[in-house]
Amino acid sequence: MENNESTNGTKSSSFVFNKRRAEGIDKTDKKKRNLERKTQKLNPSNTIAYAQILGTGMDTQDTSSSVLLFFDKQRFIFNAGEGLQRFCTEHKIKLSKIDHVFLSRVCSETAGGLPGLLLTLAGIGEEGLSVNVWGPSDLNYLVDAMKSFIPRAAMVHTRSFGPSSTPDPIVLVNDEVVKISAIILKPSHSEEEDSVNKSGELSVVYVCELPEILGKFDLEKAKKIFGVKPGPKYSKLQSGESVKSDERDITVYPSDVMGPSLPGPIVLLVDCPTESHAAELFSVKSLESYQTDGAKFVNCIIHLSPSSVTSSPTYQSWMKKFHSTQHILAGHQRKNMAFPILKASSRITARLNYLCPQFFPAPGFWPSQLLAHMSMIDSTPWNKCSSSNLAESISAENLLKFNLRPVAIRGIDRSCIPAQLTSSEVLDELLSEIPEITDKSEEIKQFWNKQHNKTIIEKLWLTESNTVLPSCLENIRRDDMEIVILGTGSSQPSKYRNVSAIYIDLFSRGSLLLDCGEGTLGQLKRRYGLDGADEAVRKLRCIWISHIHADHHTGLARILALRSKLLKGVTHKPVIVVGPRPLKRFLDAYQRLEDLDMEFLDCRSTTATSWASLESGGGDAEGSLFSEGSPMQSVFKRSDIPTDNSSVLLCLKNLKKVLSEIGLDDLISFPVVHCPQAYGVVIKAAERVNSVGERIPGWKMVYSGDTRPCPEIVEASRDATVLIHEATFEDALIEEALAKNHSTTKEAIDVGSSANAYRIVLTHFSQRYPKIPVIDESHMHNTCIAFDLMSINMADLQVLPKVLPYFKTLFRDEMVEDEDADGVAMEEAL
Repeated sequence: MENNESTNGTKSSSFVFNKRRAEGIDKTDKKKRNLERKTQKLNPSNTIAYAQILGTGMDTQDTSSSVLLFFDKQRFIFNAGEGLQRFCTEHKIKLSKIDHVFLSRVCSETAGGLPGLLLTLAGIGEEGLSVNVWGPSDLNYLVDAMKSFIPRAAMVHTRSFGPSSTPDPIVLVNDEVVKISAIILKPSHSEEEDSVNKSGELSVVYVCELPEILGKFDLEKAKKIFGVKPGPKYSKLQSGESVKSDERDITVYPSDVMGPSLPGPIVLLVDCPTESHAAELFSVKSLESYQTDGAKFVNCIIHLSPSSVTSSPTYQSWMKKFHSTQHILAGHQRKNMAFPILKASSRITARLNYLCPQFFPAPGFWPSQLLAHMSMIDSTPWNKCSSSNLAESISAENLLKFNLRPVAIRGIDRSCIPAQLTSSEVLDELLSEIPEITDKSEEIKQFWNKQHNKTIIEKLWLTESNTVLPSCLENIRRDDMEIVILGTGSSQPSKYRNVSAIYIDLFSRGSLLLDCGEGTLGQLKRRYGLDGADEAVRKLRCIWISHIHADHHTGLARILALRSKLLKGVTHKPVIVVGPRPLKRFLDAYQRLEDLDMEFLDCRSTTATSWASLESGGGDAEGSLFSEGSPMQSVFKRSDIPTDNSSVLLCLKNLKKVLSEIGLDDLISFPVVHCPQAYGVVIKAAERVNSVGERIPGWKMVYSGDTRPCPEIVEASRDATVLIHEATFEDALIEEALAKNHSTTKEAIDVGSSANAYRIVLTHFSQRYPKIPVIDESHMHNTCIAFDLMSINMADLQVLPKVLPYFKTLFRDEMVEDEDADGVAMEEAL
């Protein structure tokens, strides 16, 4: 590792970083290669085969559920929405065993987890793995978009198909184990509908056909009637070949000595996102052979279509064409919200809520208003299907199986469905494990009660925290600003922590989002509930992305697409996305699939010098850290994408106007030391008038992004009201922090202390700390660690450091517990 050292001009302390990694060339010593594509020796007489519902998004309804088609030697996954990796980690489904991924549509709802999945597989083992990815022709647009941040080697086995020139299904996989075909649905548009053919509107019906099971070989008949002696000829007959009789001058055919074959089971996966798609089902001639009175019998149809479509008369009419077929309705249903799919993280959130509801409000997945009307849920039309001409129609449940083989157990299998988790169960567990937690919760409540007594609270903080209340927090209202930390993990989503995202709630004035890793929308749903999350997305005015690494931006397309959909037909302005220039490549390419309704602005255009140039009417400028002649000049690479200065100026003025409308003075990006074009951000609130009519400064919030300690972050954090700083590693792992250009816990705290920050919040923890990182409380008098779904109101900043010891009580038996070793190894590879 080549280190670079520079001296801070205001202090004698130095900072060290991995220069090659910061320049983006730390991996060029490795020989370029194509990733290994998984191949398996197939067993045509599989003893186990089933289709299983993977309930990603089943509760939060932010993404499409996935389906696993399992065989002894092969695994197929249909759809890879956001959260798939996190789901599989929790339920011990090894993604390294997946051979093929099929997309029923190409959009953020069905493919939002694909970039992270490809990167994870690329990091497995010495050489990495690649998976076969299939989708309709729109897949090409997604691949083009992902090229901006995913190595080409990870995507060499992506294959698009259709539209076909023939009416026959398009055969994708055809081996000894299964034949998988695709039928493309392209909806026709009525005149009143938007007739612009957006690329992402194609959907697919997948047909999965298992081979027939040959009948039993009749040994006595072969030997005595047809004169075939025991030996190799028996194997040939059983494999479908004809042979000559050993005793008679005849040809013996397999049908002469084999019992009747059993036809192989057939599964259909149907995704009709709209009723227009559903109407197309009636015109697909190739599906007629699978319907009643057709040549083939379909054992099971898994409907990925939303309930608004499956309950429509058109769709129900089509379903009735499949008599005796088991229908599984896997589209979003409201009742599933009450029972979280990611139980491990939900349990932690509920425990934190009991301990400190001020910083951990009741999660959106257990809202009282939802539980109150659970009895009304099962009255929806799709639950009445079984009383019609349909043989059986059931609602999908998480990990529900339909067994295909062995034949003896073919059908619905509920044995793997997890027990439903309720908040009362979590509370009972907590009180049983840590009886004193009730007293601890009461002690925490006293911190807020003391705030009503000015004398007591001032004495408390002057003696114990050695800080005074900044003037910007005097009499601050609770509807001023709240920081909602949606993800606190690094590298990839894990069992307990999602990846980076911070929601800045300015209440009636609007909101901002700082970073947007995979699963951000799901986290918003878990924090605010379904309707509340939609409102949170609607009022987004600006999204700021720190750098191009996938764990900081792969949830962005899903958020933008949803916002565009929610505001369709409503007068509004596009959201402004501020990010590193390579992010624009991804967004521009992705907009061919879905309308993202956004304006893009390079982080470089929002540095302090760039803002100053706007005010003075001058040109573009860069921060001093990367200026010519500085020790880090080569770290900050200029983008090779041409810039339209007039459009940049217009967008910068739009951003200035947005900031003014939501009560902010500044949003200033500054370069940090991590990878090429990595940034942190400063957000300053406008001045306000206090209770005695005096004008006082607004608060100042700083977010580091991913970085080594450097002069820019110290200077940017000067006198910050709150600094949110990454702390990927514990202090003992300084060498790893150096190698990967991250910070240790103490380094992050030292940055805040050097800058005289009032409060420091640590986040972006390595997977090796699954629930709570290793911390030394001796130097954390003004610091707290973040957890997923933690909500920090500016009015509560005084109390923030005081709750840290209570977190250690809550996790006292898990302070040194390691996450799955495979997950840590994966993080290190990435």
